[in-house]
Amino acid sequence: PRQEMLKDLFEYVLHACKAGLEDPDDDVRAVAAEALIPAAASLVRLNDQLLNSVVMLLWDILLDLDDLSPSTSSVMNLLAEIYSQPEMVPKMLGTAALSEREFDLNKATQMAEQEDKLAYSENPYVLATLTPRLWPFMRHSITSVRRSAIRTLERLLEVCNTRSSAGDASSNFWPTSILGDSLQVAFQNILLESNDEILQSSERAWKLLLQCPEKDLECAAISYFSNWVQLATTPYGSTLDSTKMFMPVALPRGSRSRAAKIRSAKLEHESSRMISFGSTGENTSHEKQFDLSSNVPKIIVGADSDKSVTHTRVLTAMALGLFASKLPVGSWQVVLTPLANDVMSLSGVQRQVASMVIVSWFKDLRGRDLAAVGTLLAFFSSVKEYLLDLLSCSDPAFPTKGSVLPYSELARTYTKMRNEATNLFRTVESCAVFKDYASSLNFNADMLSVDDAINFASKLSLPTEFDLPSDSEKIVLNNIESAKQGLLSTSGYLKCVQNNLHVTVSSLVASAVVWMSGLPSKLNPVILPLMAAIKREQEELLQDKAADALAELIFGCVGRKPGPNDKLTKNLCTLACTDISETPQAAVINSIQVIEDQNLLSIGKRFSNHKSRGHVNSDGEERTKTEGYISRRGSELALKHLCEKFGSSLFEKLPKLWDCLTEFLEPIKIEDDIQKDDPSITQLGRSCEDKDPQSLINNIQVVRSITPHLPEPLRPQLLRLLPCILGCARHSHVAVRLAAARCITSMAKSLTGNVMVVVIENAIPMLSDSSSVCARQGAGMLLSLLVQGLAVELVPYAPFLVVPLLRCMSDPDGSVRQSVTHSFAALVPLLPLAKGVPLPSGLSERLYSSTEDAQFLEQLLDNSQIDDHKLNIHLSVELRR
Repeated sequence: PRQEMLKDLFEYVLHACKAGLEDPDDDVRAVAAEALIPAAASLVRLNDQLLNSVVMLLWDILLDLDDLSPSTSSVMNLLAEIYSQPEMVPKMLGTAALSEREFDLNKATQMAEQEDKLAYSENPYVLATLTPRLWPFMRHSITSVRRSAIRTLERLLEVCNTRSSAGDASSNFWPTSILGDSLQVAFQNILLESNDEILQSSERAWKLLLQCPEKDLECAAISYFSNWVQLATTPYGSTLDSTKMFMPVALPRGSRSRAAKIRSAKLEHESSRMISFGSTGENTSHEKQFDLSSNVPKIIVGADSDKSVTHTRVLTAMALGLFASKLPVGSWQVVLTPLANDVMSLSGVQRQVASMVIVSWFKDLRGRDLAAVGTLLAFFSSVKEYLLDLLSCSDPAFPTKGSVLPYSELARTYTKMRNEATNLFRTVESCAVFKDYASSLNFNADMLSVDDAINFASKLSLPTEFDLPSDSEKIVLNNIESAKQGLLSTSGYLKCVQNNLHVTVSSLVASAVVWMSGLPSKLNPVILPLMAAIKREQEELLQDKAADALAELIFGCVGRKPGPNDKLTKNLCTLACTDISETPQAAVINSIQVIEDQNLLSIGKRFSNHKSRGHVNSDGEERTKTEGYISRRGSELALKHLCEKFGSSLFEKLPKLWDCLTEFLEPIKIEDDIQKDDPSITQLGRSCEDKDPQSLINNIQVVRSITPHLPEPLRPQLLRLLPCILGCARHSHVAVRLAAARCITSMAKSLTGNVMVVVIENAIPMLSDSSSVCARQGAGMLLSLLVQGLAVELVPYAPFLVVPLLRCMSDPDGSVRQSVTHSFAALVPLLPLAKGVPLPSGLSERLYSSTEDAQFLEQLLDNSQIDDHKLNIHLSVELRR
């Protein structure tokens, strides 16, 4: 807005907008509210009486609970802007305490009938009476309305937080009377919302609410914590228990009479409109009942949300853990009881959520109050022992110590499998051909495990049709074969689901044990589930939890003798190389033709797209690629968390990691200058020729995996490996060249300035190396990947690359011509952007002079860039172009 014009125009605009807000037509109110949003800062500088009337008018509009009202979102956005202004903070200081003294939602009903007559009902700063008007909009069907509602609540909380930070001890941070409801709506948003912006706002509101006094949070925990845990652990496909939810579809108490007046005025307006259009029908649209608590819609977990159920459980568990960490010691039992029940249940989902809550609780407490961690650990001693017992159950079929029962989520599938096995056994038993086989079986359907069912069906060898004399026996044989295949299908599916569930549950239980501190003497029961999740956990969020816990375990075992760190570090580096779509396979990629067929020089292609021409991947190949992708992702997540935890001491505390990075790559000496065209780079490349290509590729891949996450102080040390990797770009094996090009591209994304100077100084001479086609192919691959990977970040370097690429378009090797042609075509549009951009520092004088070539090329491609020619004589005419 034109702020300088507000002083003169605001007075006139305000009266027009205020009249618009009072208009019965909802469209007019929407336009009026939108018009005032840019002027919110000027609005709060009005005299108190006028400001109060405008703000209360906005609050009153919210009492019109029509789902289709267009002004709903606009009004709440304006309220949020008004309350977020700094001038509103001092206005609220004097009324917050009054709100707590004079308003109580639990008073008798006769008090509600007179509430609209009380003075504070006209006060726009008494949030206890006004904020509940937002509740019905929190789960509105329109996304913009939900966004506006939670944004308004967040702004109100921020204002109160500012007041609290200013040192106002005379009032509570947030009205106690509505704290419980506020927590419920924020939690339910985290539980049900799929929009990222609303989710983030809800999380911020939740964290602000947790800054309330401990005694208020303790009351909320007693009332709601158990219900929240039960909602968070609702199985997929089940209906949320509406009795444990807060569904405020009715108007808040004390607002009914005011709402009746608004509806009456609106009804009168609508009636006059209907009469003017000649309608004789009776308008009853506003006679609807607002108390719809008995008609709360059923919410099925995973049915409508765009977010995965796992994502929801992770967020809710983190929220509950943060809530628990804010409670005083005296109320810990309120939290411990439902968590202990979930840990000891047969439900894998309940164990998952309880473990994540414990992790969040301990992580937050360790970041704020280390002394309280010891007290909490002693409080959790029995639960920790039970968690360790769960970790001792390595068989997915028997996940509970001392019990033969499976996870409760699998009970129905187990019943189906056992029924199918029973039917098959009875059919086999009744068939004379299998009489001896059936009598040799020790079949017990009630105790049948997945492996037993698979063995039973697999060992059932059927005779051929030629061995059966009658048609009836052939029919029986077909029935047995059909039942056998059905049993194998059910048991195979059950085994897969059971193994995946056990990996998830065990890794989260192990994470809880790790974050509780005080690792057990035997670490294998804790390490194995975490490593299993690193290798096989399909959900990235849960895999990240396991990676974080594994990094924490490694961090806690730095001084442990003997310790697991060296072996774990080596395993993580090995797993980083298991994705065959990212780590070139020397045995497969043995020619430049394979790279072209599989389109391996295209950045962003996932493993599912890497198929050779005329070749369709088998199920086994696809499964291998998927497993490799998951393992690589898990190892990179673990490396990321290790970098975050150790910081600049990473290589000092984990020397094995540096050993893995330099196993086949030779770092240059610290005093050497890596930014010059040095023959030593060629020598480093030649020294790698006698090494196993796949081992060299794996080493390069580990460097590539850790580069984006490496702390800033350690990056110069990593750059010491760059000359050797650049030397590998001219390796005789094409897969090594591809791995080196990909690694340098990844390094350039994180260390653009340092890496690009070295690349330009050394890759350009490689392009013109007539003695080695491998060098030219490697340089072409590298520049092709750099152009795709860096895009506009390559603008300062484009003038140095264009002309050398142009020269190579006549290269005798077809693959070199193809790669440099694509790179040239992508770089030419960047040349105009390079005008006025400072030249990168660190380059040699020879390269600085080459920018003139790029200028000539730019003029050749665009004649408007040609400089004017200066004549030695003066002409009194204007020359045409």
